[in-house]
Amino acid sequence: MAEITASMVKELRERTDAPMMECKRALTEAAGDLGKAEEILRVKLGSKASKAASRITAEGVVAVYLSDDGKVGVLIEVNSETDFVAKNDEFLKLASDSAALVASHDPADVAALSALPLGDGTVESTRTALVGKIGENMSIRRFVRMQAKGRLATYIHGGAKIGVLLDFQGGDEQLGKDLAMQIAAGKPKALDSTGVAADLIESERRIAIEKAKEAGKPEAMLEKIAEGTVQKFLNEVTLLGQVFVKAEDGKQTIAQLLKAKGASVEGFTLFVVGEGIAKRSNDFAAEVAAQAAAAQK
Repeated sequence: MAEITASMVKELRERTDAPMMECKRALTEAAGDLGKAEEILRVKLGSKASKAASRITAEGVVAVYLSDDGKVGVLIEVNSETDFVAKNDEFLKLASDSAALVASHDPADVAALSALPLGDGTVESTRTALVGKIGENMSIRRFVRMQAKGRLATYIHGGAKIGVLLDFQGGDEQLGKDLAMQIAAGKPKALDSTGVAADLIESERRIAIEKAKEAGKPEAMLEKIAEGTVQKFLNEVTLLGQVFVKAEDGKQTIAQLLKAKGASVEGFTLFVVGEGIAKRSNDFAAEVAAQAAAAQK
């Protein structure tokens, strides 16, 4: 049997917000498999066990750049250790200057961007100098450069913590703004179901079946229940399936909105600052105790 360590229980608890003993039981049942343990907790505890999936765990900003002709757009995430530095003018300038360089030079990755000329040196030397000046680490995490097939729309929200870059055909400027705001609010994983990972869909199906079994549903109904749950999940995580946040009837989906406007979405990118990054949390009391113990030794 796999050893269930305190760190494994802690990680599962951070992912799910489930009670510690429930986490330990789930890990034991899953033989130490964190992904399977999370599924077990979701069956037992419901949607709250996926709460941590959208938790913001790092600081920084998302910057956006649009070329003068509106045909090239860039979204870039630059991280810092604290939100205080994320509001620093020089830090913000590094983000905006880097976005402009991505637009004009189309670097292959962050390493290539870091080597591009900026000011009296390069992006990397500028970053390093700023780190030395401010005394806090910062990094360029990721970027995307989009060449418009139609027209581009952008949206920055929450003090530059959420950024959207959208390429769409047809419609008007207001439609672009509405769609970009929809993406920021709904945080879709893909445009439609073809862009959703098969393992995510299968996971939802398994969870639905297990929950239905626990609820005492007949065996003959399990597949139908699972199919309905999966469809609901796909509507929630795909842009076209989501209900338009400004729909007057509260029912119109984005797919229906686009059809009514004679428009289509070519693609989009959503960046949420710190998404997927584990943020270090300091236990001040434990730190003081550790320092006191070290001093006694």
